[in-house]
Amino acid sequence: MFIGRNLLISTNHGKEKVIGGLLQKTLGVLPIVLPNLNTDLFGTFTGEIERVDDPFTTIRRKAEWGLSQTDYDLVIASEGSFGPHPSLFFVPADDEILLFMDKKNKIEVIGREVSMETNFGYTEVKTKKELIDFAEKSLFPSHGLILSGDKVRDNLFVKGIIEEDTLFTAFHYLLKRYKKVTVQTDMRAMYNPSRMAVIEKACNNLLQNIESLCPVCSCPGFSVREVLTGLSCSLCGSPTNSILAHLYVCQKCTHVKKRLYPNGKEKEEPTFCDYCNP
Repeated sequence: MFIGRNLLISTNHGKEKVIGGLLQKTLGVLPIVLPNLNTDLFGTFTGEIERVDDPFTTIRRKAEWGLSQTDYDLVIASEGSFGPHPSLFFVPADDEILLFMDKKNKIEVIGREVSMETNFGYTEVKTKKELIDFAEKSLFPSHGLILSGDKVRDNLFVKGIIEEDTLFTAFHYLLKRYKKVTVQTDMRAMYNPSRMAVIEKACNNLLQNIESLCPVCSCPGFSVREVLTGLSCSLCGSPTNSILAHLYVCQKCTHVKKRLYPNGKEKEEPTFCDYCNP
């Protein structure tokens, strides 16, 4: 279905380095990157351009917009979000989503990876020592940094800093002008190897979903579309909020398959039961 077809990678942050090779090797596609495809139009991590939509809407807009610049009908787009982990609220997390869109066959497949393997962080500093401490914690210089002053006044950012001389020169310039400096990790993929590794995992998840075929019509992308909770408590038998089943749904023939106990657990511990442990 995909061998020999041009695949547009709708990104301008170097993600093709991991995405392109994996998709070419596994699906036989020909990865294409357009040099002037500026996906920063849909939002930047530093906030000069706000992301106005949720990640899934944004990634679909990126894919559609990329295709509108070409005559291709196959595209992949990526969107990353950083903040508290969805279940471990005080731990930072990287949530990477990939969308594979085949307009010719009317197929969309999602790949996703949520990881705690991130250096995401930011703070305000007034001394060189504070800056160095943050830089060391943020894995600089293998991971880039961004310095900024007063965003309200002039939105002045120095991005992609990967050298000590540049870091200290920019810091002293901004400190003299603003009296304090905001330093943050540069989360753009080409300056953040930790993020690139998570994108690679998301891409492997995407490929697993693409290679999952509907047992009825053999359409790719026969993957989980809904998660059902209600796993029974082993003590009282009451339904809990733990996962009971996954629903797999075909995009073409709408065949549905329910897979019970996807985590291998047929009962939940009373610790996680709202009745036994309110």
